Amino acid sequence: MASRADNIASNLNLGNFAKATELKQRIWFTIGALIVFRFLSFVPLPGVNPLILSELYEQTRGGILDLFNAFSGGSLERMSLIALGVMPYITASIVVQMASALHPSLAALKKEGATGRQKLNQYTRYGAVFLCAIQGYFLSVGLESFAAQSGLQAVVNPGYLFRFGAVISLVGGTMFLLWLGEQITSRGIGNGISLIIMAGIVAQFPTFGTNLFEGRRTGTIAPWIIFAFIAMVVILIYGISFFERAQRRLLIQYPKRATQRGMMQAERSHLPLKINTAGVIPPIFASSLLLLPLTISQFAGNSVDTDSTFGSVIVMLNQYLAHGTPLYMTLYAIGIIFFCFFYTAVVFNPEETADNLKKNGGFIPGIRPGKRTSDYLEYVLTRITVLGSVYLTLVCVVPEFMIAQTGIPLFLGGTSLLIVVNVTVDTITQVQSHLLAHQYGDLIKKAKLKGRMR
Repeated sequence: MASRADNIASNLNLGNFAKATELKQRIWFTIGALIVFRFLSFVPLPGVNPLILSELYEQTRGGILDLFNAFSGGSLERMSLIALGVMPYITASIVVQMASALHPSLAALKKEGATGRQKLNQYTRYGAVFLCAIQGYFLSVGLESFAAQSGLQAVVNPGYLFRFGAVISLVGGTMFLLWLGEQITSRGIGNGISLIIMAGIVAQFPTFGTNLFEGRRTGTIAPWIIFAFIAMVVILIYGISFFERAQRRLLIQYPKRATQRGMMQAERSHLPLKINTAGVIPPIFASSLLLLPLTISQFAGNSVDTDSTFGSVIVMLNQYLAHGTPLYMTLYAIGIIFFCFFYTAVVFNPEETADNLKKNGGFIPGIRPGKRTSDYLEYVLTRITVLGSVYLTLVCVVPEFMIAQTGIPLFLGGTSLLIVVNVTVDTITQVQSHLLAHQYGDLIKKAKLKGRMR
């Protein structure tokens, strides 16, 4: 059932887009900022040979680096200044969010309103700088050691000076991306950080499409595989668009209040509960945990003896946890379902919601305020989370199954599709909001002119 906002948005006059000067300026600013982001992804780190880097990256495909590379728009593959992207900030924000739900002092800080949120954002930035420094150092050390093992020297002058310069450059690149994202959010359209991640994913679409149809031309990819892939993407996009907007709306009723005419009127509203409350966090967590041992084994695989116990463990990890194997897909599905329930429990607190309703005089018809309301919210949330976890599992496992059956190295996984569709829908919603505000502004001006003429 469409909401009142959806009905109003469907009746918008797109002819007002040409008149909305502020909206056009915001869109042009957003496009310009994303172009700057793409330019930076081609600026390599100082002291690194970009030509040899591509050969080294081919030897580590299939690990967690592929996931980070997809989110950074290929910056990690080219080892650019923004190779880490905004992933350190995303990780830090998730950690702070979980800590604020579990730690009493941070939970109290979260309830302080705008001041508390500003303090938590400051902690998140500090955590992002710390993670950038740690990841940048290990990335530079790993680049030196892996290059030495493979015989390809990607670092011109390895040593502490290179490591220090790499850490400073990577931290500066990530902080610049965060500043750029904040500028997009305040002066552009949409959420800046989300748009930067989406731009990195979308930037790889032309390369993948070219490789796909080039395989069709050379005969290495059958025509039915291309049609099946296109059909899968269309169906997944439609399913994601439907489920991401799906809600369970709980009726909230407030006591009757006297109006200006002396009549008693009861107020009603709805508490929307999304089917997918956890968002894209479960597949990111599940894939990161599964691909981390594989990445470590790939970096260590060239320097260990395969006849030893440690070497046999590495060989077994590469064999059973590779993309498309039954064990990988089973553990991937289990991880997504687990993190769906775990992260939903972190971001939504039924007791806190029930207390807020009770303080404001609201109640669910037929349910007593307080403990009964909290139990009912938890019961409803658990049921819709089951459906949401099944939906997320299908969206993320179907592309993996496609990769296993066809052998095509698809970077366009379920996580990437989730991010692209969600960010696109949110951005379009903000554009509609600006158009709606501009349309209301014109109506108010016309009403004032008519009043003056009378």
